[in-house]
Order: sequence, then structure tokens, then C-alpha cells
Amino acid sequence: MDKVRVFALGGLDEDGKNMYAVEINNEILLIEAGIKYPESTKLGIEKITPDFTYIIENKDRVKGIFITHAHNDVVGALPYLLKQVDLEVYATPLNANIIQGNLIQNDIKSARIKKVKRGSKVKIGNITVETFATTHSVGESIGLAIKTSQGYVVYTGEFIVDFDAHDPAFTCDISKIAEIGNQNVLCLLTESIGASRKGHTAPQHRIRDIIDPYFENAKGRIIISTYAQTVYRAMEILNLAIRYNRKIAIIGNELKYMLDKVVSMGYFTIPNGLLVDLRKIDVNDPNLVIVISGSGANVFRKIHRIALNEDELIQVTDRDTIIIASQIVPGTEKDAANMENELYKSGAKIITISSKQLYSMHASSEDLKMMIYLLKPKYYIPVHGEYRQLIDNANVATSMGITPDRIVVLDNGQVADFEDGVLKTTANTVPVGEVMIDGSSELDSSGVVIKDREQLSTDGVIVVGVMIDFKTKAVIGGPDVQMRGFVYLKDADHIVTTIMGICEDTIKSCVASNHYENMACRVEIRDRIAKYVLKETGKRPMVLPAIVEINLAA
Repeated sequence: MDKVRVFALGGLDEDGKNMYAVEINNEILLIEAGIKYPESTKLGIEKITPDFTYIIENKDRVKGIFITHAHNDVVGALPYLLKQVDLEVYATPLNANIIQGNLIQNDIKSARIKKVKRGSKVKIGNITVETFATTHSVGESIGLAIKTSQGYVVYTGEFIVDFDAHDPAFTCDISKIAEIGNQNVLCLLTESIGASRKGHTAPQHRIRDIIDPYFENAKGRIIISTYAQTVYRAMEILNLAIRYNRKIAIIGNELKYMLDKVVSMGYFTIPNGLLVDLRKIDVNDPNLVIVISGSGANVFRKIHRIALNEDELIQVTDRDTIIIASQIVPGTEKDAANMENELYKSGAKIITISSKQLYSMHASSEDLKMMIYLLKPKYYIPVHGEYRQLIDNANVATSMGITPDRIVVLDNGQVADFEDGVLKTTANTVPVGEVMIDGSSELDSSGVVIKDREQLSTDGVIVVGVMIDFKTKAVIGGPDVQMRGFVYLKDADHIVTTIMGICEDTIKSCVASNHYENMACRVEIRDRIAKYVLKETGKRPMVLPAIVEINLAA
């Protein structure tokens, strides 16, 4: 029988950075390549990707990567992966088009993207993959059933069960899922984000009924926020604008791009003249809907700037109705609070839609139960979520009669080894980690740069400059001491004087010992100043000495 190994390179005990692998004999199939957004303590870091070391070291065995839908938590790291490993990428046509545009923006113009239809069967190397349609907030999302001689390994992706979904881009193929379930499912990997919620997600994922009264009754402009990648929600907002004959302006290129792809593929129709450019119309038109979109905390920051009247086009007035439909997610709490506080000062009518009113389009407990019922897995692996969410998901499986010994809660890098239809061990591991993206640079999560930034943010920096004669090594200028973020210079005369003395004494000591060397002397100055400052103030500022040697004889 096939030897089957299942593991995660990211996505377990965390929100985002999803990346999973299924090894069948000597071939590897990757699923997803996502990013996560950093905590506020990760100074200057824009995003975090999985460490691709294992993939790079085994690139000859990797046959391809499946992307189930075009959201950053599952596809945001793909450009960084493809710059290191040339892989075939499999996605449905809509998502493939969105991915293609993202790759081009990242200077990847020749990616090998294979478009697969929902409900189709694909052969990748010796691995056969069947896809099935799911419902999520971007159209044409899919789950995967990977065939092995031990049974199917099924990955649901992100999904909800919505029997009222009739738009072909957002339907879920229950009959196909049930068909797979009748063919022996070895293990099932399901998302955990919404596992703690009771009931089904549908119909509480729909914003239409919540905001309809405001569209009908608002006397002035409507300003509404949404996350850039929630295409389903954006389509609901557009439909309401059509119903009430309101013009709509979209702020945010990412949402514009995704809607353009949905429209170009015939999944949605926008009447001529509905979408407007704020630069070409009266921005105070009371019949206007302004959609503010963005990713993560950016959407809250955009609205905050508008509330502060820092936007060149939009100023909030007391005639506006502002609807915050982008719920707070981990890492955005402070930005959301700052935004909301400033909005209330504007006098506008503020409506905040909470996560209890409007669910994200992730599987709730009853959705998970239905998937378990249809697929009848022998083993169950909760994925995609923080640890508490993985446990919530495991508890759902327990309630469906799956025994604890068949529920496998893994860590990133921990391998589930299956032989002859049985889980043999979870003791083996593969290397995992994080890579932090700072603009165009990639930084190791344990790197010096991050630690330096943390040190600068808490204790500041001391810069000491001194000029010495190139031949005699005598001090001819300085020392000059500058401080930032440490103590106020005028209140630290004695500290400055002592630091200057340490610098001069150290140079003289190095010269007197007859083995002066510029770098070694600077290190000694740094260490002596740091020791003194810690004793004097209890702080650990970054100390940067500079010794400039001047050749006076030249």
C-alpha cells in the first residue's frame, strides 16, 4: 500500500500562514501558501510567510501546489515560494486569474498556472486529486480529495454550508462530497476558525438584511468598510446600491481588481454608470456609497485618516452614515479603537456590525458536523486555526462519534505517518519556521534586525563619535554623544560626561597596550558604555560607537 504522510508547514496554532503537505510514497503535493500579519511587536514587519527550507531541500519530489481560493492566508506567500522553487500551481479559473495578477505585481511573469474546474479530476505526477465545489467569500473555492491506496486524504479548505446559495461561483457540491465519502476517507483535514460557533454559519454570513434599512433610509452619503478579499460581501453591497439607485465608489485597488475578475468571468453584472470615480464627481452627493476596503488593520487606518480630515477627497460630515462592516480580527484591535473614537467626534451616524451579528464565511460547528457526516473519515485532523480553535474543532469531531485516538491535533512540522490504513506515529518532524517580510527584504524570525528594532523601541540609542590621529591615535575631535529615545540630553549632563570619559579612556588603554585595532576598540567602548548605562539607569539602549581616523600628515 502507499505510504502516506500528512503535515503542516504553517497554519497550526496560528491565524493564517496556511501551508500543508501530503506525501504519497516519494512524491509531495503542497496545499496553500499563505501569509499571516504580524503582531504590533514585530516592528516594521509587513507580513510573515512559512519557512520553505523543507520544500527547497526536497524540490525534486514536489509535484505541484494546489491553491483552494485566492485569499492572503492561503496564497499570500506564493510569490516568495515561486521565487525559490519552480512549481506548477493549480487553481480554479477565477482564482487562477486573481493569482496571476498578484504574481505579476511581484515580478513573476512566467508562472506555470494550471486552471482546473470544480468537480474535476487532476493527475499530478502519480498523484490523483479530485476537486469539489465549496462556498466561501471568494468565488470558485474548492476542497481536495487526494487518492491513495489507503483511502482519500480530504482537505476541505475554507467553507460554509449554504443551501440557499444559487450563484454558480458560490455553490457547494454536497452530492460530490457525499460521493467521496462513500469511497473510504482515510483522514479529513478541516478548518477550525469558526469551530466554537454554534449552529450553521449561513445565513448569518449575509450582510444584506443588516444594512438594507440604512441604504433605504439614509438621507446622506453611506460610507461602508469591508475587507478587500471578501468578494461575496462586496457583491451584496453593490446589489443594494443597484436596488436603491445609489452610485458607488470603491476605495482600494485589491477589491477593484477582484471584482473586475468576477465581472469579466460573468459571475456578476455591474450596470453602466454605477461605479464612479471620486475625482470626477461631487463627493458630497447624498446619493453616494463609498466602500472603503483594505487588508488587516489598513482598512481601519484608512477610515481613521478620513475621520481626521486627512484624506484629500473625503471629509466626514454629520449627514453621513458610516457602517463598519469589517469586523475586528487579531492584531487590529488598537487601530479599530482609534478609528471608532475619532469617528464619533465627527457627528456622523455610526453603525458597527459585530462578529455576533455577521459571521465570517468560515465553517461553524454544524457545518463541520455535516462535512464529517458526509465524508465519514477514519481519522480527523483539525487545521487552520489557533490552538484553542483546533481543540474546539476536535471537540466537534468527538460529538460526531470519532474517538479521541482517531483525532490528531498536530503542531507545525509534526508528521502524521499512515501505513496500511492506520496512523502509525506522529513522532517524526520536518523543519518549520517563519520568515518575516520587511518591504522587499526577508528576515529570519530570530534575526538580529528584529531584536535591534525591539531594543530601539524600548530603550533608544546612544551614538558616540570621536576622531583620532591616524598615526598617534591621539583624540583630535570629540567625543560627541547623541541620544535618541533614551533620556533627554539636557537632563543627562553627568551621563554624557561619563560616556565621553569612557570613550577617551578606552582608546588610550587600547593604544597603551600596543594592540589597538579599530573594530576591537569600538566593541570595548560599546560594552563599557552599555555596562555603565545599565547600572546608572536600568536601561539597555543600543550603543553605536564610531572612531574616525584622520591622517594629519597627508
